Amino acid sequence: MSSRITAQALFEQQKEKLGLRWLAGQKGANREIEADNSDRRRRPSLAGYLNVIYPNRVQILGTEELGWLDTLDAPARSETLRRMFENRPLALVVSKNQACPEDIRSAAEASDTPLWASPKRGHELLSQISYHLARKLAPSVTLHGVFMEIYSIGVLITGESGSGKSELALELLSRGHRLVADDAPEFTQIAPDVLDGTCPELLQDLLEVRGLGVLNVREMFGDTAVKRSKYLRLIVHLTKPMTEPNAHGYERLTGDSGTRHVLDLDVPLITLPVMPGRNLAVLTEAATRLHILRTKGIDPAAMFIARHSSLLERSSNA
Repeated sequence: MSSRITAQALFEQQKEKLGLRWLAGQKGANREIEADNSDRRRRPSLAGYLNVIYPNRVQILGTEELGWLDTLDAPARSETLRRMFENRPLALVVSKNQACPEDIRSAAEASDTPLWASPKRGHELLSQISYHLARKLAPSVTLHGVFMEIYSIGVLITGESGSGKSELALELLSRGHRLVADDAPEFTQIAPDVLDGTCPELLQDLLEVRGLGVLNVREMFGDTAVKRSKYLRLIVHLTKPMTEPNAHGYERLTGDSGTRHVLDLDVPLITLPVMPGRNLAVLTEAATRLHILRTKGIDPAAMFIARHSSLLERSSNA
């Protein structure tokens, strides 16, 4: 999914935290950047200090940058400003509420480039804006399922319609686990190996169970029964029962495990058949505990196979 953000949206989202105020260029409020539409030939970063060689999407003008501009003679300064605005940054931000030079203000107004001021220091602006833009423009996807926190890790419960995902989630809630999102959790790749799952605002705190309708989990189970976001670490997939038993003996030892490709990551997946009499809540908890053991390098199936091989070897040598 392609993500984008406008200058106005960035201003509104950060104005309280950074104390932003408009200086010029309000006509460029709808200027936007897109996650996959960066000019890679110029190697731009999302935010950084004044740079006309590899221009940043948000240019920060600190004390040093404004001081350096003041050392330039008139032709060099004019050419630097021309190049700076020609690259069409999303916005320029003057740090520490410094007085903005009139030529910068005029150039921003003429080019419809948003120009803001902030009482924050340059490194504070850089850290906050970079982090915010990285999250907003990160690749994201919506998956069908119920996303929960089980034993402190994020577990996505998937399966066909009617497989019992919501009923399983309800039972897990009664056992003390927490709901992140039902039906359409949104996942964002905020780091090379991290998928952050959140709930759309429309579905916040809600769980739909057949026969009961929509339930407000926060009101029914309390504030501790819901969580705002969680990293996705495991997928538990529910399948309909098979008409014939699986004759594959090795799978009886290792379980039905695999991976599911989500954005750029392969997420561990455990498949649980839905059969009458099976306690899926207990099985899901066990699957989560098993995943935690495997991440620590402990694999019970591998241990059993090694013991069995050792026993056969001793028997053959006896």
